[in-house]
Amino acid sequence: MKPLPTVRAALLAEPENSLEPWLIEGLWMSEAVGIIGGEPKCGKSFLALDLATAVASGAACLRHFPARQRGPVLLYAAEDAAPIVRRRLEGIAHAAGVGFETLDVHVITVPTLRLDRSEHCQALRATVARLRPLLLVLDPFVRLHAIDENVAGEVAPLLGFLRSLQRDHRTAVALVHHARKGAGHERGGQALRGSSELHAWGDSNLYLRRSGQNLYLAVEHRAAPGIDSLQLTLKVNPPALALELVDKAPPAQPCLQAPSRCERIKQILTEAGAPLTQRQLRDLARMRASLVSDALAHLVATGNVIRSAEGYRVNSA
Repeated sequence: MKPLPTVRAALLAEPENSLEPWLIEGLWMSEAVGIIGGEPKCGKSFLALDLATAVASGAACLRHFPARQRGPVLLYAAEDAAPIVRRRLEGIAHAAGVGFETLDVHVITVPTLRLDRSEHCQALRATVARLRPLLLVLDPFVRLHAIDENVAGEVAPLLGFLRSLQRDHRTAVALVHHARKGAGHERGGQALRGSSELHAWGDSNLYLRRSGQNLYLAVEHRAAPGIDSLQLTLKVNPPALALELVDKAPPAQPCLQAPSRCERIKQILTEAGAPLTQRQLRDLARMRASLVSDALAHLVATGNVIRSAEGYRVNSA
């Protein structure tokens, strides 16, 4: 039997230096696939449209998380009529301070799009190839198939197709999906309805949950620190209607219990005057890698520090 091809690790292709690691800093990584999840009526569609508006316009998502790349967005909203989608996008654009008429969001208008039908997948692939979107938003997953979501063998091919779109066309994919009712006490990924394939698939995942009258967002990444317990509200200021942060400082971040860690990291970055990598910060601060990672996650989330391809730097603004 012919052996599998191998290559020594040092000879693997190097990452592209020009690749910006974030699509939206702190929320969605560049070319990432993932889930926007939560129980019904938690604002999942509003959050998905906010991501779309940020990428299409370059405005900060939720008026807080900087968009690091700007380009076209392809959107399929299966449950909402066109006038509702337009009104929501207009409201978010107004809240973000961008012109709705110039918003580079392209809405798929077919009544049905099924990822378990080859002809529909071919049409979607052709559309992505033509528009070359930076972000594809599909809302919600339950309207995109007629499979059994609990069977991994039926879910995996659909997610595999979306992964192939991401790899072939270098587009991020945000898939809106429901959590199980009454699963608010579980971790976001564990609370998703259906197969565990959905949670495992995501590179960047956003989870919304309600606690009483309060709405919270948790952020999870495969290759970056996450954020927990960001409180959101649906802010009404006609014609603006959009989700916004209630408190920009995540209350459960570890460095809030030891603020000197954050202050130390920020001081080092200020004195450096140039971006530093996480390893350089760890060595200069003489902290464990996990503590540096937690501090950086907090500083990025609160806007004190900006992450770029070169490393971390203080936000002079």
